[in-house]
Amino acid sequence: YNDSVQLARNAACPAGRYNEQPDDAVPNYPKRACRFERSRLGPCAGLGPQRDFGYGSGRPCLLVKVNRVINFFPGKNKSINIVCAAKHEEDAALLGPMQLFPPNGTIDLMYFPYYGKRVHVNYTQPVVAVQFSNATANVDHHVECRLNAAGLRTDDERDKFAGRVAFRLRINRD
Repeated sequence: YNDSVQLARNAACPAGRYNEQPDDAVPNYPKRACRFERSRLGPCAGLGPQRDFGYGSGRPCLLVKVNRVINFFPGKNKSINIVCAAKHEEDAALLGPMQLFPPNGTIDLMYFPYYGKRVHVNYTQPVVAVQFSNATANVDHHVECRLNAAGLRTDDERDKFAGRVAFRLRINRD
């Protein structure tokens, strides 16, 4: 996730479009990967004065990623984003506002489809940073982040966490 490595190894892809790369009769031909600059994560990038990812100031950042699914298309020219909220409505006020980086938790279509690690050389998995700006200290906060994408089935009874992750956040202060 080093910006200079991304600049040297990966392509500057056009935003808002799938990065489809046909085999052209040569199976497993290496595919170009699009750049994912860590600097897009704003104060959650761990760069500059905020190298502690907000933990020192009680405004922690967490990174959320989407599992790599070979040849997954999140819907025809649709956006894909991650949204996070308190798992229980009554906890929302205690959790306070959250900021998402890139803005709106958007994962650009240029990172899809993924072709597999043998073929998609230098692929850097996109992540979304969630910063908890003012969570009440010394309280367990139950948070759930969901992936919004067309073509993703989130109602599978066998996998209740398809397209989402739930976790507990606690900021301790004396």
